[in-house]
Amino acid sequence: MLTAINDQITTLLGPMGLIIIVGALGVILVALTVVMMVKQPEDPLEKLKRASNRGMQTGDGKTQLRQADGNQQLQKFAKFLEPEDVAELSARQLQLRQAGYQGRDAVRMFYFAQMALALVGLLAGVVYINFMGGGEGLSTQKTIIYTIGPGAIGYYLPKYWVTRRVEARKEEITAGFPDSLDMMLVCVEAGQSLDQCIVRVARELKASYPALAEEFEVVAYEMKAGKDKVTVLNDMGERCGVQDVSSFVTVLVQSAAFGTSISDALRVYAGEMRDKRVMRAEEAANKLPTKMTLATMMLTVPPLLIILVGPSVHGITQLGNMSGPGQ
Repeated sequence: MLTAINDQITTLLGPMGLIIIVGALGVILVALTVVMMVKQPEDPLEKLKRASNRGMQTGDGKTQLRQADGNQQLQKFAKFLEPEDVAELSARQLQLRQAGYQGRDAVRMFYFAQMALALVGLLAGVVYINFMGGGEGLSTQKTIIYTIGPGAIGYYLPKYWVTRRVEARKEEITAGFPDSLDMMLVCVEAGQSLDQCIVRVARELKASYPALAEEFEVVAYEMKAGKDKVTVLNDMGERCGVQDVSSFVTVLVQSAAFGTSISDALRVYAGEMRDKRVMRAEEAANKLPTKMTLATMMLTVPPLLIILVGPSVHGITQLGNMSGPGQ
């Protein structure tokens, strides 16, 4: 029975007919799932909140406050685009914040990008194998790999992108942090408060180190909103994920707790950061000869041997050819 059905499918759709049917069923299943998620009933509490938020207006009565509606397009998919584990959700939020994505929908957009890119890659693999002739002459194992491979690449692409963003952002913050401390020290010694120093440093660093300037701007906004200064600084150290920033936050918190001068603490710590930057430069310079050793040997030694040994080998070969007939 199964053999007869397989023969009929092969006759109608070709040798890849079974894979085509499975792919079509998968696409239909995904489409039905999306439709069911869109048509799911709305929570009455969320409806009440949205209605109350629509009633809130600014002073002129024309511009509505839309911050509460920022998640409306993805709100229906929240159960599918957010992990249920609180620890996993917090870790993903921290990673996205370290990558520079501070929005409320960052986690949902991340998982949505994973799902969308995986489906697009899977669809591209199916089209390439079945409709563009890419599956001709391939074994079943290679056909499955070429079909599922693009989907797997699309699924892991957002993770790779976020990881690279986190690393690049940490390097930028590490490179610009000593300069920010020097500017902050100048501002403090000029008579400005810590809040004013942070605002000024954020404005000055925006052109050269935008990631670090963004972190200082977040700190300034949170302080203006009335959040506790110690909590704001600790959040900055955790959000940046850089050891230098965490140590700096500890210095400021201890200075505020023990009542010592902030300028003295900044002066000492800024000097240490400058020395540390010089040490990193020296470390990179000392690693350079070791990294160049293999390339130097591969690109220099073979041509040198050819130049030195080549004429002797050529002469010996010619001498052997001349002595051959005499023997």
